[in-house]
Amino acid sequence: MTGTGAATEASALAAADRIIDDFGNHRRDAYFAGFSPDATFLFHNVDHRLESRAAYERLWSEWEDEGFRVHRCLSKNRRVQVYGDVAVFSHDVETEAELGGVTEVTHERETIVLAQTAGRWLGVHEHLSAMD
Repeated sequence: MTGTGAATEASALAAADRIIDDFGNHRRDAYFAGFSPDATFLFHNVDHRLESRAAYERLWSEWEDEGFRVHRCLSKNRRVQVYGDVAVFSHDVETEAELGGVTEVTHERETIVLAQTAGRWLGVHEHLSAMD
């Protein structure tokens, strides 16, 4: 893309990068601030769709009660596609996280759909699937 399109693509990518960086550094509040309150989430390791950011925040808190902590997150094979006020960001993600005293590295694929609201890109849907 050129001109405004490239700038829009860059700003959508920057929003996705902030979400990934906040997640990878376990900055809980900043991570969730990157999503709209009505965002939905589909994770391969959760048996139902999370219907809102608040639902995901509750689940995250339950995980933290069990010792959940993200140590790092590496994004590879990245692509952003912009369609007006909507952007689709997809990538391969390697995450090192701890749960119950056990640290594990996972390899997954993720799509984050972003929508521009009041000049700011916010995640409105996240889908995480197992890569292995």
